[in-house]
Order: sequence, then C-alpha cells, then structure tokens
Amino acid sequence: MKALITGITGFAGSHLAEYLLSRGDVEVSGSYRLRSRMDHIKHLSNQLTLVECELKDSHSVNQLIKENRPDLIFHLAAQSFVPTSWNSPSDTLMNNTVSQVNIFEAVRKYEIDCKIQIACSSEEYGLVYPEETPIKETNPLRPLSPYAVSKVTQDYMGYQYYQSYGLKVVRTRTFNHTGPRRGESFVTSNFAKQIAQIELGIMQPTLYVGNLEAKRDFTDVRDVVKAYWLALEKGDPGDIYNISSGKAFAINEMLQTLLSFSDVKIDIEVDPERLRPSDVEILLGDSSKFHAKTGWAPEIPFEQTMADLLHYWREQLRK
Repeated sequence: MKALITGITGFAGSHLAEYLLSRGDVEVSGSYRLRSRMDHIKHLSNQLTLVECELKDSHSVNQLIKENRPDLIFHLAAQSFVPTSWNSPSDTLMNNTVSQVNIFEAVRKYEIDCKIQIACSSEEYGLVYPEETPIKETNPLRPLSPYAVSKVTQDYMGYQYYQSYGLKVVRTRTFNHTGPRRGESFVTSNFAKQIAQIELGIMQPTLYVGNLEAKRDFTDVRDVVKAYWLALEKGDPGDIYNISSGKAFAINEMLQTLLSFSDVKIDIEVDPERLRPSDVEILLGDSSKFHAKTGWAPEIPFEQTMADLLHYWREQLRK
C-alpha cells in the first residue's frame, strides 16, 4: 500500500511517517518545499521517497499525483499557526485552500482511486458557548481567525468534492495536539523551550506568557497520527470526525505541569504581544463518534506528553 503525506517534514507529518513505517505494510512518500527544514525526518530519510512540490502550483501537484499514484493521501500541509494568520490572512487562505483544490483536481484528472484524509481543526468551532461543551461535530462553526476560516473552507471543500465527484475524503477536526518536535511558536512548545533556556542559563528566569485563562483539549501527536490512519482505514468517506482527548486544561494548568518538571525558580510575566485580537475561550472536544467508528482513544497521559516535550527542548538546546 502506498501512502502520500503532504507536509511530511512538519510536526504531525514526521510523526505520521514514523507510525506508517513502523507498521511494515506501507510504502511512504512525502511532499516538501525547497525551503523545508528536514530536521524532523532526517532519521527516516533512507526509508522515505521525498518529492519536491509546491502545492499552490497545479502543475507541480499534477506531477506529484501522476507519478506517485497513492492509495492513501494524508493532507497535512498548511499554514497552521493562528497568530500568523492575523498578520498574513490572504497568504493563509491562499495556501490552505488552493493547495487542497490542486490535490483534489489532480486526483480527479488522473482518476486515482484513493482515500484522502484532510486535517481540519477544532479552531473552526471558534466561538463556543459553555453549554455547548464538550463540542460535537454538529456544533455550529463560528470561526474567530483567518486560519479558522481557511480550515472551514478546506472542511466544506472536502464534503463538496465527495458529494460532487465521489472523492473518498474523510475530514478530521483535530483539537490541540502537541509533543516532541512541536514548533516553538505554539504555546506548549514555546513554554517548554523557555523553561529549557532558563535551565541552561540562556535567558533570564522570567517566562513570558499570553492568555493563561483559555482552556484547550490537548492530545499527544503520537496518538493523533494513529487516529489519522484509522480515519482512512475505518472512517466513512464524506464524514467528519473530532479527534480529541475529552479533557480541557487551562493554559495555566499546562504551564504549571511543565514547571513541575523543573527545579529552577521561574517568574511569570504577561507579554501583551502574545495576546490575540480575539481568542477562543474553550475548546473541549467530544470524540465519541470517532471512538464508536474506529475504537480509537488516546493512550499517552498529558503529563507524559509535557515531560517528553520539555526533554525534547533540553536535547535540542544542548546540540
């Protein structure tokens, strides 16, 4: 079986590649851009087929799909950092929507009989009222950022191409996921890196934060990529599934968990630059539909995820 991962050099993409290779029954290919960093997949390079491809360019995508002819496509590539979408809304919308259109059109053009998982996001739910939690797939979508709007577009595009052309698209709305290799721009990884820097004397013992009151549903990325596999193995094309732990932690609780693994005295200071124009107060997911369909449930405890993330940054900074 042949699997193609877009965004294979990224956080989730690299973990998905590891998981698929560990199965022993999947031939893994991945697309990357010329400026992509290869750090996350360097240890896998001799087991992968990597193809340079600019997903916003239809000709480049056509060549990728025509030559690869995958049985499974995991479409993870995206501009996925919410604050960046405020600064570059048009680039975020262009990148996330046009890339997906090009993939779908190439699959149609070359009549590829494959299943496609598209990585949608809990950010699509946006403004969620307390009585609406935990959030089910049927909850209204009230996006609060350009990134969230781009993901709503990807989501509905997946549904439209399934209904209009019969493409076997499964949509997954993944809630916050983290773990080793998480980009330092994301809150869990940013805090972990700051703690590691303070421990090593690289920065003063003051940790800078944004909104600590927001509540998020965190799942370990290593559990999430197993869910992506199951979405295509057992999920119904055209359907949408939440992927979440079903537990919400305030950002401050997450921070305190990370701090509990360090012996260094650290002060906390709010940085106004880290506050968003509008923020989602709570994202708590209900993944019972996905569990009922596939049997999936997260296995890695939150505390273990945080410990592994902090260890990752300690190792990175010592290199």
